[in-house]
Parts: sequence; structure tokens; C-alpha cells
Amino acid sequence: MFSKNRFFWFAALAGLVLDRLSKFWVVYTFPLTEPPQTLALIPDVFHFTYVVNTGAAFSFFAQGVGWLRWLSLGVSVALLLLAWFGPTLSKWEQLGYGFILSGALGNGIDRFILGQVVDFLDFRLIRFPVFNLADTFINVGIVCLLISSFAQSSNSTNRNKSS
Repeated sequence: MFSKNRFFWFAALAGLVLDRLSKFWVVYTFPLTEPPQTLALIPDVFHFTYVVNTGAAFSFFAQGVGWLRWLSLGVSVALLLLAWFGPTLSKWEQLGYGFILSGALGNGIDRFILGQVVDFLDFRLIRFPVFNLADTFINVGIVCLLISSFAQSSNSTNRNKSS
């Protein structure tokens, strides 16, 4: 069952485990305070800062939109169905969809259990909003899908030239 699209399953499982372990570590290591407690790994560049986000990415819809948990669930179910019942995907597609699933599940679990998402990666050099590994994996997945798209269009262009 898991031999088809095996890179998908690996990316999804590895990403989800890393996300859950990192959030567990943050929640049990840092108190949730106002202002947030921070641990400077590289002062004024990169910190671990424990905050919670009741909204979407970058705190959009910060009023605690319940529909985000259902969106996470819907995306997760759709990706699982694609991997199980869909075609065998290219390696880049498998990695892309797998990482997106790990991020959707990671943040979805937070939303269902906690009603908010645990964030802690704080890049201060560029004044970026605090985020987590699930957010990172969603973006890595999108990059993988872009690579897949460019690779497929490059292959079709090369085939057309050789005809």
C-alpha cells in the first residue's frame, strides 16, 4: 500500500514527526508569556520565540477562524486520497505533496486540539513573522511542486524539439 508514491509517505511522515516534536519541545521548554520569552541562537538574527497564532499564516484572520481547522482536514484528506488512489507521481510531486500534507496535518492538529497554532521560529534579521516547521514544510512542498512543473515543461519542450 505504501510502496506506491513512497517519497510522498516518507516526506509526510518525516515532516509531521519533526513538526510535532519541535512544538512539543517548545511548549514544554518555554512558558507562554506576554511579551513572549525568547532564546537567541544568533542574537538579533535568529531566535526561538514561543507565540501562538489563532489565525492563518502571518496571523491573518487572527480572530480565531474555526474554518481553518476544516480546511487543514480537507487538504489532508484530499492529499491522502491522491497518494492512495491517484497515479504514481514524479519524485518531486511526491515530495511536494508529502511536505504539504505534513504541514497541513501539523497545523491542523494544533487547531483541533489547542484551538491555535504553536509558532517559534523567529528570524529577526528580516523582521519576518514567527512561524513553525509545518509552515516551512508547506513552503518546501510548494517549491518541490514548482520544480516538478518546470522539469515537466522542460521535458515536453525537449521532446517537441527532437520530433
